[in-house]
Amino acid sequence: MTDRSHSRTQPVLRYQSAQALVAHAMDHAEKNAWRVAVAVLDPGGHMLAAGRMDDVPAPILDIATDKTFTATLGKTSLAFGERMASSKPLELGLSTRQRLLAWEGGVPIREDGALIGAIGVSGARGHEDAACAMAAIEALSLEC
Repeated sequence: MTDRSHSRTQPVLRYQSAQALVAHAMDHAEKNAWRVAVAVLDPGGHMLAAGRMDDVPAPILDIATDKTFTATLGKTSLAFGERMASSKPLELGLSTRQRLLAWEGGVPIREDGALIGAIGVSGARGHEDAACAMAAIEALSLEC
């Protein structure tokens, strides 16, 4: 049987789950006295949910969003940065790309191995941002 379809089905994180991820990431930050902003995007890089804790400057949400956008490539923003730093041409090329950010805190979200979205956190130190993202993913029994 020949497949005549010209389209494919991509699993996508649900809106309610995206909201829950934001809440869990912020809860983790609150428990550790960190102030953060959180963004959750679908695999195409479109916003599903976002939040910014009190007293977090507005541009921090933009940084979280860029970390998230980077993670829609399927690797953490930190892993992306390490890959870009491995080669001078890649490193130089990174500076010409909008929305790609090599700072820690952007994490892909997978379910049953499929990329369904990404989460990014910013406002604390890089490893703390990543810890908030991972705590949110784990709270919903998802994978990165």
